Amino acid sequence: MGKKTLVVENVGMKFNLSQEKVDDFKEYFIRLFKGNLKYNEFWALKDVSFTLEEGDRLGILGLNGAGKSTLLKVIAGVFKPTEGKVTRKGKVVPLLELGAGFDKNYTGRENIYLYGSLLGYSKQFLDKKYDEIVKFSGLGKFIDVPVKNYSSGMRSKLGFSIATIAEPEILILDEVLSVGDANFRKKSEKKIRDMMEGGTTVLFVSHSLPQVERICNKAMILEQGKIVAFGPVEEIAQVYTDMLDKDEDQEIMELKRERRQLLQKIRARREEIKEEKKKQEE
Repeated sequence: MGKKTLVVENVGMKFNLSQEKVDDFKEYFIRLFKGNLKYNEFWALKDVSFTLEEGDRLGILGLNGAGKSTLLKVIAGVFKPTEGKVTRKGKVVPLLELGAGFDKNYTGRENIYLYGSLLGYSKQFLDKKYDEIVKFSGLGKFIDVPVKNYSSGMRSKLGFSIATIAEPEILILDEVLSVGDANFRKKSEKKIRDMMEGGTTVLFVSHSLPQVERICNKAMILEQGKIVAFGPVEEIAQVYTDMLDKDEDQEIMELKRERRQLLQKIRARREEIKEEKKKQEE
């Protein structure tokens, strides 16, 4: 049994969704003081528990709104869970959103030092690794262009290259490998596998099941904030495929039902028009 690097225990994340839209700050505080603000409770995560060891690569699967990104933010420490706890062993490097940690008015070169410092890397370390970062990103002469002129793929390349220049104990990736060209995606996947061999634990969200199967050794499926399946990636991939097929069948049935209802309305309207014409002729 390997060394545990991440333990998630009974984690729940609740958000209060306002029932009314209040645009004015004064009105908001008046309602808050009087206790007139009404909220709906929404649990984005509920009773989530799992453990990962050194070298594990966990693919997190689920439809939009399942709670995948929320879970990664809780693990990264961006959100404090409403209930439960997360225990992390070692350095955590999150790559959650494209361009997060970048200043768009700074060049790529300047953002290497800005984003790198946010990740806890020293200037001396970044000086030493600078050429390696630029080479891996493939940005070349564009490294001295302001990031605001970068495409989403270019920002992703730079962010990934900075985040993975060292080997953290835990690396968190949210959809960042779904952008960029095919060559960079191939390089990124190889980089993750190399980091895994060094003992890095990877949490990876993707809508690409083949990509999850290539990179990960474990997978989980989230549905409405709860874990519905967890285990070896080969087993979970089949479960997820069956779920998608079932959802697709239900969607097709719903479309057919809506089509029947529409045809019924058209026929009913035609009959109404015929009756109106008869009355006019009389």
